[in-house]
Amino acid sequence: MTADHPNVRLLKQLDLGNLGAMTDLFAPDFVWHYFNPKLPDLEGDYAGLDGLQRFFRNLGGKSAGTFKVEPISVTAYGDELVVAHVRDTMAIDGQSIVLDALAVWRMVDGRIAEGWDIPAINAASALTEVDSGET
Repeated sequence: MTADHPNVRLLKQLDLGNLGAMTDLFAPDFVWHYFNPKLPDLEGDYAGLDGLQRFFRNLGGKSAGTFKVEPISVTAYGDELVVAHVRDTMAIDGQSIVLDALAVWRMVDGRIAEGWDIPAINAASALTEVDSGET
């Protein structure tokens, strides 16, 4: 059995539902980058942990609280980058959707310094029920 890379262990501590308690994980100048032409009102750069919290609050509002993240895999690349493959589910404007996304995280000095959210928006699928995960 191989041990996780230190940056993978760091990322696995991240609890999106409790970001306020995650201050020690983030560099003071952390930036979250989000690009999604299907959700242009959420696009942009979000500075600091407060910015990341604002992004997820906005996404939660847009999805009426239905947004959920299912981690699929996490892989370190070198000593600075970690790529997480996730499956997101949510309902927006009455349409339930599921999509794959990559989050690319840059780690510096044992803290999360930057993140990019890259959703596979063209391959998003409709779900019959978001909460149960049935397709």
